[in-house]
Parts: sequence; C-alpha cells; structure tokens
Amino acid sequence: METDHISPTVSLADFRAHTLTGVVQHEIERMILSGELKPGQRLNEKAVADKLSVSRGPVREACRALAELGLVYLIPQRGVFIQRVTRDDAIEVYDLRAGLTALSASLLAPLLTDDMATQLDAYVDEMQEAAQKGDFSRFDPLNLEFHDYIVRSTGNSRLIKLYRGFVKEFHLFRVHGMVQRGALLQSNEEHREIVNALKSRNASLSYEMSFSHVSKGKERMLVALDGMVKSGEEAVAPPATDQIA
Repeated sequence: METDHISPTVSLADFRAHTLTGVVQHEIERMILSGELKPGQRLNEKAVADKLSVSRGPVREACRALAELGLVYLIPQRGVFIQRVTRDDAIEVYDLRAGLTALSASLLAPLLTDDMATQLDAYVDEMQEAAQKGDFSRFDPLNLEFHDYIVRSTGNSRLIKLYRGFVKEFHLFRVHGMVQRGALLQSNEEHREIVNALKSRNASLSYEMSFSHVSKGKERMLVALDGMVKSGEEAVAPPATDQIA
C-alpha cells in the first residue's frame, strides 16, 4: 500500500532545516527590500541569527540562495554584502523584464476573460488612489501584483518562473525611480494603457504598451540613479573581480 510521506532518504531534521532556511531567507529579503539593510553593507550573520533565534547555518544557506537571486554577493574571507545599485545592472534587469512583461501581455491578450479584465481594472484603481496620495509603500506591492497577475494568467509555467526570478532584483532598482508622486501617476496611466490594450484582445498592441511601460520605468530609474551619483550618494558596486556569487 502506497502512502504520501516525506522520502525516507530525507530526515525530519533535514526537512525542518530546509523550511527554516526559507523563513530566514524571506526575512533577510524583507530587510533588504525595506532598506533596513543598506546597499554595500556587510551582513552580520550572527546578528541576524540572534534576531531570528536560529543558528548561523540557516542564515548561511539563505545567503547562498539570495546570492543566486542577485540580492547579496559573497566575498571569500570577508563575508556577505548587500548588493549595490549599479547603472549597468539596472539596465540589464529592466531590459530583460521589458521583454518578459511584453511577451506575457501578448500571450494573455487573446485569452483575457471578463473576470481578468475586472481584476486588472481593480488593481489600476487602487494604484490610482495610492499614486494621488504619493503613497509609494502602498503603490509598490499593488504594482508588483498587477504585473505578476498578467504573467501568471498566461498559464505558461516556464515564463512565470523566469519572470519571478527577476522581480526581487528588479525591486532594488525600482525604488530609486518611483518615489515621486508624478512618477507614480505616470506609471499608472501606462498601466491603464496596458489594460485597454489587453481588453482589445490585440496581442501586438498589448506587447507594445507593456514594453513601452517598462522602458519608461527604466528612464525614470536612470534619471533618479544619476541624481544619486551627482549628489554623492554611493551607488557603485565593488570591482567585478570581488563579486563572487
């Protein structure tokens, strides 16, 4: 008689450790994306372990996973450091996301249902309220959910996995270009254009509007990033030879 259970080759301790590593990774991600851990800052493994009441093992495993996501980088004999915002990296991430976002919209256009359209309109309306108040902390998660909804509604599992691999790294760059009320309002107007294109079931137009939206977001981010450099804020990563992920 067959039963569903954890493989006998995986101990309960291993299973618990794997789950714990995921919890630790999620918390470190939150600390990075919220700005609690600053770009270029060395991550103190002991301090994180003490804060989360865990051993340093799960912290090390979480850091390895975060390095693969591009949120931290590892320097042998020196430790783990929070990834810094660089112009070249930002451009690469935005360009890749533009293509994936546009592809998702073109695939979804002929499949769009009335329920999907209603949900997308709801996201845009909520973001409009946040944008009018200049409330980035509310606008940002809605924006991420809006785009993720379009991607996952395609039903293309490989596309979904690939897209989500970029989202966390993308978030590091996005916060620099979207903090002003005017930028939020402009971004959301572009969201409306995407939804209108999807409602027309026009795959080419949906691709064009989505690609244009992310490209304009890249322009906003670069203007903000250049402003940081001119003002003397640190936004340059260490030499590539020091970054081992």
